[in-house]
Parts: sequence; structure tokens; C-alpha cells
Amino acid sequence: MSSRPAVFFDRDGVLNRTTVRNGVPHPPDSVDQVEVLPGVAEALAELAQRGLPLVVVTNQPDVARGTQTRETVDRINQFLCDRLPLTAVYTCYHDSADNCSCRKPRPGLLWQAATAYNIDLKRSFLVGDRWSDVAAGQAAGCETFLIEQTYSESERCTPDHRVRDLPEAAQLILERLGED
Repeated sequence: MSSRPAVFFDRDGVLNRTTVRNGVPHPPDSVDQVEVLPGVAEALAELAQRGLPLVVVTNQPDVARGTQTRETVDRINQFLCDRLPLTAVYTCYHDSADNCSCRKPRPGLLWQAATAYNIDLKRSFLVGDRWSDVAAGQAAGCETFLIEQTYSESERCTPDHRVRDLPEAAQLILERLGED
């Protein structure tokens, strides 16, 4: 079986709304707080119709920091999987000091998914809302999309595309795939 392209997504701020406090985005504290962003379900459905694996790669350092439980993160991930056509969710539960290979900006989560789902990273896409998402996608060889937010630290990265939201990124991805 030949490898295929996929679309990777950050979770918070891309698929669901974040809460920004003091300029820093925070994930939902519970499933009850999860709000899928407008147009996300429809955009993912269009991408899924193309047969693309849709893979979430998310840093959840609040688990290592003790301010969130792994069970809550897993429940939120499952909540999103139940409502959106996602293939898989890969989560890093570490903090920066753990120096793991899975925490973005390192590409470990993308490499894991590529192996599990026979993904050609050079033909794949990553959509994120922070510089670390873009850096991970670039390190893996993906074409990158940055959803520009006040907290993106966009000066720290040079994405292939800057977009306002996931639906805009999805349209550009569909156009790029149409060129193949």
C-alpha cells in the first residue's frame, strides 16, 4: 500500500474555542466547556470526503503541571472524535522541561501518526494556531497553515500560509489537492 497525504490539526484554537487569559490560550477545563468552532465540522467533512486521514496532534502540558487530569483531556478528545470525522488524536502530556520528542515544536506526534496510518509527511498538511505547531509541521516536512491569533507568536515562524480559520485552511488544502 502506498503512503498517502493527511491533514494534521492542533486541537485548542483550531477545532475548539480556547480561553485566552493574560495573552495565553488555555484549553477547556471540562467537556462541558468544549465549543467546536464555527465551520469546523463542515470543513473536516469536506476533507474526509477526499479520503484523507484527519489527525489531531496536541500538546496538553497542564497534565504534567498538575492543573488538568489525563482523564479529562482524554474525555475532551473523545468528545471531539464523537462529533467530528477525525481519524486519530495524538496527545503529548509533557511539559517543556520533560524534553520529550512528542511535544511540539518537535515532530514526534506526526512521526507516530505517519507510521500508524502510512502517511506521506511530504505530501501532508498541518493546521495550527501557534508557532510551535508550524515548527513541528515543518520539521516533519508538511505544508503548514497558521491560524493567526493574538497569541500565535507568528514572528517566531514562517508558515506556508496564514489563514483566519480552519475552514479557510481546508479550502486551500482542497485546492492544493486538486492540483495533483
